[in-house]
Amino acid sequence: MREIDKYVARLRLHAVSAIQACPFWPNRLRVELLRRWGMQIAAGTEIGPRCHFSGPGVILGECFLNREVQLDASGTATITIGEGCELGPGTMLTTSHHEIGPASRRSGVAAPRSIVIERGCWLGARVLVLPGVTVGAGCVLAAGCVANRDCEPNGLYAGVPARRIRDLDA
Repeated sequence: MREIDKYVARLRLHAVSAIQACPFWPNRLRVELLRRWGMQIAAGTEIGPRCHFSGPGVILGECFLNREVQLDASGTATITIGEGCELGPGTMLTTSHHEIGPASRRSGVAAPRSIVIERGCWLGARVLVLPGVTVGAGCVLAAGCVANRDCEPNGLYAGVPARRIRDLDA
Protein backbone atom coordinates (compact mmCIF):
# COMPACT_ATOMS: atom_id res chain seq x y z
CA MET A 1 0.00 0.00 0.00
CA ARG A 2 1.36 3.41 -0.94
CA GLU A 3 2.09 5.91 1.83
CA ILE A 4 -0.67 8.27 0.68
CA ASP A 5 -3.21 5.42 0.72
CA LYS A 6 -2.25 4.59 4.32
CA TYR A 7 -2.68 8.24 5.27
CA VAL A 8 -6.13 8.46 3.62
CA ALA A 9 -7.26 5.23 5.33
CA ARG A 10 -6.10 6.55 8.70
CA LEU A 11 -7.82 9.89 8.09
CA ARG A 12 -11.08 8.11 7.17
CA LEU A 13 -10.84 6.01 10.35
CA HIS A 14 -10.50 9.09 12.57
CA ALA A 15 -13.20 11.01 10.69
CA VAL A 16 -15.79 8.23 11.06
CA SER A 17 -15.00 7.82 14.75
CA ALA A 18 -15.20 11.58 15.36
CA ILE A 19 -18.46 12.03 13.42
CA GLN A 20 -20.30 9.17 15.13
CA ALA A 21 -19.15 10.40 18.57
CA CYS A 22 -21.19 13.61 18.28
CA PRO A 23 -23.78 13.69 21.08
CA PHE A 24 -26.46 15.05 18.70
CA TRP A 25 -26.67 11.84 16.61
CA PRO A 26 -29.48 9.47 17.56
CA ASN A 27 -28.32 5.94 18.39
CA ARG A 28 -29.70 4.38 15.18
CA LEU A 29 -27.64 6.75 12.97
CA ARG A 30 -24.51 6.24 15.08
CA VAL A 31 -24.87 2.45 14.79
CA GLU A 32 -25.56 2.61 11.03
CA LEU A 33 -22.49 4.76 10.39
CA LEU A 34 -20.30 2.31 12.31
CA ARG A 35 -21.79 -0.66 10.45
CA ARG A 36 -21.01 0.98 7.11
CA TRP A 37 -17.47 1.49 8.35
CA GLY A 38 -17.20 -2.29 8.84
CA MET A 39 -18.10 -2.97 12.48
CA GLN A 40 -20.39 -5.91 13.26
CA ILE A 41 -23.16 -4.60 15.50
CA ALA A 42 -26.22 -6.60 16.62
CA ALA A 43 -29.71 -5.13 16.47
CA GLY A 44 -30.69 -3.44 19.72
CA THR A 45 -27.16 -2.29 20.58
CA GLU A 46 -26.95 1.15 22.16
CA ILE A 47 -23.81 3.27 21.77
CA GLY A 48 -23.60 6.42 23.86
CA PRO A 49 -22.14 9.74 22.75
CA ARG A 50 -18.41 10.45 22.65
CA CYS A 51 -17.46 6.78 22.23
CA HIS A 52 -14.26 6.31 20.26
CA PHE A 53 -13.32 3.39 18.02
CA SER A 54 -9.81 3.13 16.60
CA GLY A 55 -10.57 0.44 14.04
CA PRO A 56 -13.44 -1.54 12.58
CA GLY A 57 -12.29 -4.81 14.22
CA VAL A 58 -15.10 -4.59 16.77
CA ILE A 59 -17.91 -7.15 17.11
CA LEU A 60 -20.81 -6.10 19.32
CA GLY A 61 -23.60 -8.39 20.45
CA GLU A 62 -26.74 -6.67 21.72
CA CYS A 63 -25.09 -4.54 24.40
CA PHE A 64 -24.93 -1.06 25.92
CA LEU A 65 -21.89 1.22 25.69
CA ASN A 66 -22.22 4.25 27.93
CA ARG A 67 -20.69 7.62 27.05
CA GLU A 68 -16.95 8.05 26.39
CA VAL A 69 -16.20 4.33 26.00
CA GLN A 70 -12.98 3.70 24.04
CA LEU A 71 -12.50 0.53 22.01
CA ASP A 72 -8.99 0.36 20.54
CA ALA A 73 -8.93 -2.53 18.05
CA SER A 74 -5.38 -2.17 16.73
CA GLY A 75 -3.96 -3.99 13.74
CA THR A 76 -5.46 -7.43 13.20
CA ALA A 77 -6.68 -7.79 16.80
CA THR A 78 -10.41 -7.70 17.52
CA ILE A 79 -12.66 -6.73 20.39
CA THR A 80 -15.72 -8.93 20.87
CA ILE A 81 -18.46 -7.93 23.31
CA GLY A 82 -21.21 -10.47 23.95
CA GLU A 83 -24.97 -10.23 24.34
CA GLY A 84 -26.33 -8.49 27.41
CA CYS A 85 -23.11 -6.68 28.33
CA GLU A 86 -23.02 -3.15 29.72
CA LEU A 87 -19.93 -0.94 29.75
CA GLY A 88 -19.88 2.04 32.13
CA PRO A 89 -18.80 5.55 31.23
CA GLY A 90 -15.14 5.99 30.36
CA THR A 91 -14.43 2.27 30.05
CA MET A 92 -11.42 1.48 27.84
CA LEU A 93 -10.53 -1.75 26.05
CA THR A 94 -7.20 -1.70 24.23
CA THR A 95 -5.68 -4.42 22.07
CA SER A 96 -2.55 -2.35 21.41
CA HIS A 97 0.54 -4.16 22.65
CA HIS A 98 4.28 -4.10 21.85
CA GLU A 99 7.05 -6.53 22.58
CA ILE A 100 9.77 -5.05 24.80
CA GLY A 101 12.52 -3.74 22.56
CA PRO A 102 16.21 -2.96 23.09
CA ALA A 103 17.41 -0.16 25.41
CA SER A 104 17.49 2.29 22.48
CA ARG A 105 13.70 1.88 22.01
CA ARG A 106 11.76 -0.15 24.55
CA SER A 107 8.52 0.00 22.55
CA GLY A 108 9.44 -2.82 20.21
CA VAL A 109 7.51 -4.64 17.50
CA ALA A 110 3.72 -4.18 17.59
CA ALA A 111 1.92 -7.36 18.67
CA PRO A 112 -1.77 -6.53 19.24
CA ARG A 113 -3.86 -9.05 21.19
CA SER A 114 -7.61 -9.58 20.93
CA ILE A 115 -10.05 -8.97 23.80
CA VAL A 116 -13.26 -10.93 24.49
CA ILE A 117 -16.01 -9.84 26.86
CA GLU A 118 -18.41 -12.79 27.11
CA ARG A 119 -22.19 -12.49 27.49
CA GLY A 120 -23.87 -10.85 30.45
CA CYS A 121 -20.91 -8.88 31.83
CA TRP A 122 -21.06 -5.50 33.51
CA LEU A 123 -17.95 -3.31 33.41
CA GLY A 124 -18.23 -0.32 35.75
CA ALA A 125 -17.08 3.23 35.12
CA ARG A 126 -13.46 3.72 34.01
CA VAL A 127 -12.62 0.01 33.83
CA LEU A 128 -9.48 -0.73 31.78
CA VAL A 129 -9.18 -4.08 29.99
CA LEU A 130 -5.69 -4.76 28.67
CA PRO A 131 -4.60 -6.67 25.54
CA GLY A 132 -5.29 -10.40 25.35
CA VAL A 133 -7.80 -10.53 28.22
CA THR A 134 -11.00 -12.60 28.18
CA VAL A 135 -13.69 -11.63 30.70
CA GLY A 136 -15.81 -14.71 31.38
CA ALA A 137 -19.61 -14.74 31.11
CA GLY A 138 -21.55 -13.08 33.91
CA CYS A 139 -18.64 -11.15 35.43
CA VAL A 140 -18.80 -7.78 37.11
CA LEU A 141 -15.69 -5.58 36.98
CA ALA A 142 -15.91 -2.87 39.64
CA ALA A 143 -15.38 0.78 38.73
CA GLY A 144 -11.77 1.73 38.13
CA CYS A 145 -10.32 -1.78 38.06
CA VAL A 146 -7.62 -2.87 35.62
CA ALA A 147 -8.08 -6.33 34.08
CA ASN A 148 -4.60 -7.46 33.06
CA ARG A 149 -5.39 -11.20 32.94
CA ASP A 150 -8.39 -13.41 32.18
CA CYS A 151 -11.39 -13.23 34.52
CA GLU A 152 -13.17 -16.52 35.22
CA PRO A 153 -16.98 -16.56 34.70
CA ASN A 154 -19.48 -15.32 37.30
CA GLY A 155 -17.09 -13.39 39.50
CA LEU A 156 -16.88 -9.92 40.99
CA TYR A 157 -13.48 -8.41 40.22
CA ALA A 158 -12.02 -5.20 41.68
CA GLY A 159 -8.71 -3.42 42.17
CA VAL A 160 -5.49 -2.70 40.33
CA PRO A 161 -4.73 -5.24 39.09
CA ALA A 162 -8.21 -6.75 39.15
CA ARG A 163 -8.64 -9.72 41.47
CA ARG A 164 -11.65 -11.90 42.16
CA ILE A 165 -13.45 -10.60 45.25
CA ARG A 166 -16.27 -13.11 45.35
CA ASP A 167 -18.30 -15.61 43.33
CA LEU A 168 -21.62 -14.59 41.80
CA ASP A 169 -24.63 -16.84 41.19
CA ALA A 170 -24.55 -18.46 37.75
